[in-house]
Amino acid sequence: MAVLAHRPNNTMGNVMHRRVFIASAALVGLTGCLGGAGLEGQARPVMNRSYALRGFNFSALEGLTVSESETFYPTADIVWRGDPIGPRIPQIAAMFAQAADRNKTVLNGAVPVDVDVTLVRFHGVTNRTRYTVGGVYNIVFDMTVRGAGSDHVIEPMRRVVGNLDAPGGDRAGQLDAAGQTQKVRVTDFLTSLLRAQLV
Repeated sequence: MAVLAHRPNNTMGNVMHRRVFIASAALVGLTGCLGGAGLEGQARPVMNRSYALRGFNFSALEGLTVSESETFYPTADIVWRGDPIGPRIPQIAAMFAQAADRNKTVLNGAVPVDVDVTLVRFHGVTNRTRYTVGGVYNIVFDMTVRGAGSDHVIEPMRRVVGNLDAPGGDRAGQLDAAGQTQKVRVTDFLTSLLRAQLV
């Protein structure tokens, strides 16, 4: 009887241990893959800035890979689930454009500028990750600041890296219910990230 009474507890313990292990392994994978050769950000140059943002140009590096896999951490440059399945780079471009438009109403300094952004990486979270362990939106782009309407470079191209928390499980559902969808949160984050680079 003692053996029979002990077995269910053992089984339950093994199941719980397996779940904790899987979740831990997923988190290690998520945090371990955020960095990578060539994906480190560069410091914002120290200089006096008084920009009026006039133009914004978005492009993406050629050959970026896109994944629609629902694994915990797809190996790809582009992972995005905040819009319906479709062309992911144009969806991302629309969020950048909205972020830039918001900043045009705020950045009204003495020097009119255009900003060129080239997307290098946009690794969000899959639905499987978001509704379990959560993760991080890892966004990497190259940015150049030019005099508005000219080729005069004011700030040479530098790499910008931004990481935004992607809460998982119940918290993700609560955010959605409150209107803080992935798209809303990421667009707000891009707005702040761009502004921080230009002030």
